[in-house]
Amino acid sequence: MLFPKILTPLRRTALALLCGAAHLPLALAQPAPAAPPAPLALSTANVPDSVILDMREAFRRGDRARLAALLPQARGHALEPWAAYWELKTRLEDASGLEVQDFLARWAGTYQEDRLRNDWLLLAGKRRDWASFAAEHPRFRMRDDAQLRCYAVAMDLSQGRPVGAAAAEQVRADWLGQRDLDDACLLAADLLHQAGRLADQDIWRKARLGMETNRPAMARAAVALLAPDVAAEVAQIQNSPGRYLASRLGAVTRKRQELASLALIKLATSDPDQAAALMDGKWASQLQPEERHWTWAVIGKQAALKLQDNATRHFAQIVSDTDLTDELLAWKARAGLRAGQWHMVRGAIEAMSAEARAQPDWTYWLARARLARASGEPERAQARQLLESVAGTRGFYEKLAQEELGRPLAVPPAPPALSAEERQWARQHPGLNRALLTIGLGLRSEGVREWNYWTNLHSPGGLNDRELLAAAELACQRQVWDRCINTSERTQAVMDYGQRFPMPHQDAVVRQARAIGLDPAYVYGLIRQESRFIMDARSGVGASGLMQIMPATARWTARKIGLDGFSPGQINELDTNILIGTSYLKLALDEFRGSLPLAAAAYNAGPGRPRNWRNGPTLEGAIWAENIPFAETRDYVKKVLSNTTDYAALLTGQPQSLKARLGTVGPATPDEPVVTKDLP
Repeated sequence: MLFPKILTPLRRTALALLCGAAHLPLALAQPAPAAPPAPLALSTANVPDSVILDMREAFRRGDRARLAALLPQARGHALEPWAAYWELKTRLEDASGLEVQDFLARWAGTYQEDRLRNDWLLLAGKRRDWASFAAEHPRFRMRDDAQLRCYAVAMDLSQGRPVGAAAAEQVRADWLGQRDLDDACLLAADLLHQAGRLADQDIWRKARLGMETNRPAMARAAVALLAPDVAAEVAQIQNSPGRYLASRLGAVTRKRQELASLALIKLATSDPDQAAALMDGKWASQLQPEERHWTWAVIGKQAALKLQDNATRHFAQIVSDTDLTDELLAWKARAGLRAGQWHMVRGAIEAMSAEARAQPDWTYWLARARLARASGEPERAQARQLLESVAGTRGFYEKLAQEELGRPLAVPPAPPALSAEERQWARQHPGLNRALLTIGLGLRSEGVREWNYWTNLHSPGGLNDRELLAAAELACQRQVWDRCINTSERTQAVMDYGQRFPMPHQDAVVRQARAIGLDPAYVYGLIRQESRFIMDARSGVGASGLMQIMPATARWTARKIGLDGFSPGQINELDTNILIGTSYLKLALDEFRGSLPLAAAAYNAGPGRPRNWRNGPTLEGAIWAENIPFAETRDYVKKVLSNTTDYAALLTGQPQSLKARLGTVGPATPDEPVVTKDLP
């Protein structure tokens, strides 16, 4: 294991090695070959790792005094940049500009430097300290913070400088797309609106998005930009939309029409049938076309989330799909797929933005919709061209497109082997090594952020394919499987399946899977999605280990399979985790009569939900999966099945079929008993 001395850049020579050359602007800095490697040690200068771990805990608690006391003890440790960052970050609001500049100079070229710069720029924007913001923003390398993009535009507008059309449009997109209310994009939106660069219609759109996603503060802030006199009514709408609508005789002004639309949207999120009845009875005729179309779309989306057959009826009320967001159009397309209404699917996808329409999922379904209604060979040929544009083995819909074109799924050719120089570059890369060291000390979130910075963000576009393969190989060798997989997945022109689909613990996984009648490829496909092979992975809800098992599920499964003496702590033992996880998966698979998508959904969301989700028409597996109401489970099922197909190709060396694994999904037959009634 190798760890360059350059990890403690105390002198200008180290800065030159980290940044490429000491005189280059930081915004243009590129990683250069490091000094000859030295043996990798977990610490240098005899600094115990416990100092770093104690500082991380103090940072978590916001204990400034403890951080200040420990910082001198961290000097010389390989993770000293993190120690210095934590200490300054906790008191950044009180720090002087000189302290900040000293930090940026000392740790120049590191991730921690740009992370602190990001924090400092956010603080400068919040304070409207445009002089400090202007001085530091050009040096910001990551360029991934929407708030900083918004502050940059707000700064120019507030100081009377011109703002280009692309920058204004980016702020508009960032503001409409933000999930949480923030000062930066709200300020930029306000200034753009005052300058006539943001339409009233966009502000009302933002209010609708806030109401639909249960973010009333966001909706109220948007309304306040345009109509501060009625912004307080947003709280009334949020608390009781039905009562609010009942108190209104009509909507005679644009303001009142929009507020009524907000109330109908809010009502639809809990009771789409009541909202539809109000639209049919009174309100549809009182709204402007865009408001009416958007409201019907939200009603349709909520009905589709509930898998109600009337979802298509609600969507059919919309005359102009171009009034809708990509998210609403996606649910219109899903409802059309579930109902077999290919004309609705096609219309919804063709109305999406070019960016959304180019995604493999919607390209695939657009091609299918056109094939379903093609009247001649020219139309079929155009649909096949769409399939050709995404066909491959990269992901779920790429595989489906490949099969739709009649091509079996096989492991693609391996890229040329890495050269000694390419491997040496990765082994000597200071940032990648520091990230792996950080992860190795148990500071996974910090290590992952630093790794992603060096692979994705340090230079525009991130590492090239060969560099990504070299970095992924380094992570694989260190058995940091999530970084190995995620890094290799970013290559564009080549795919290394050995990196993308590793098989750690192969003897244990294959032996246990075959012993209970499971396809090892299915087990590997699920583990890859659950934990990325991180043994100490723990989810936010308490799932643990390789197969991410909840304690209650583990206890139930242990009793079911007769595992005597089981204790919850055993979940994190490799063999026990595999035993319990595969046993539960087999029980779920038996419960759903061998349906891989239903069993995967049960593993992620519990068996009760897929039992309900399978009711309705019998659907091809891909359509059923696309209509899963939970975004997490929808994505999970598709990835597990796609992974399974890849692992099967690797394990067998034979071409595979994703469509065959998806099968069809429909209601249980009347004579189909519940196998395991208490399956948790």
